[in-house]
Amino acid sequence: MRVSVAAAGLPGRYAAALFDLAETGKALDATAADLETLKGALAESADLRNLTTSPAISRGDAGKAAAALAASLGLSDLTTRFLGVLAQNGRLGALSGIISQFTVMLNAHKGTATAEVVSAHKLTAAQKKALEAKLKARTGQAVAVDVQVDPSLLGGLIVRIGSEQIDSSIKTRLERLGQHMKGQ
Repeated sequence: MRVSVAAAGLPGRYAAALFDLAETGKALDATAADLETLKGALAESADLRNLTTSPAISRGDAGKAAAALAASLGLSDLTTRFLGVLAQNGRLGALSGIISQFTVMLNAHKGTATAEVVSAHKLTAAQKKALEAKLKARTGQAVAVDVQVDPSLLGGLIVRIGSEQIDSSIKTRLERLGQHMKGQ
């Protein structure tokens, strides 16, 4: 079955290809788990982020490093081969976007909305679950929350579901207050 979510740009095209391969091989959940593992590794390792974005690393070396990374993380054969294709094509820099696009496609496939959440600090499992419940009540459907951390927000959240955005960050509130005070 072809993914019905529009693939956005280069990351979307690669994500759609991976999604199709995973669906055909009945490995959607395993591939999603692999991508979550990679997402966590990218978030925690500056060296890995450098590997994926540095133009100084040859495609061959990037391929070898990607294969070693996949082996050390215990990734599936499909994900390992996919990383090899990204390295060979010089597209490892798009990995974060590909992971995000794949998640959106998987959630759409499962009938779940995707909410992109930016928080000033890492959310606990209980906070994430409470947020998912509130968003489900608001949208009327299950919501998968993808949380990014941005300390510059100072506090609060920015939540995006589709084209809707809810910004309750302290940073934005302070900016609005400053603009309001300038206007008087």
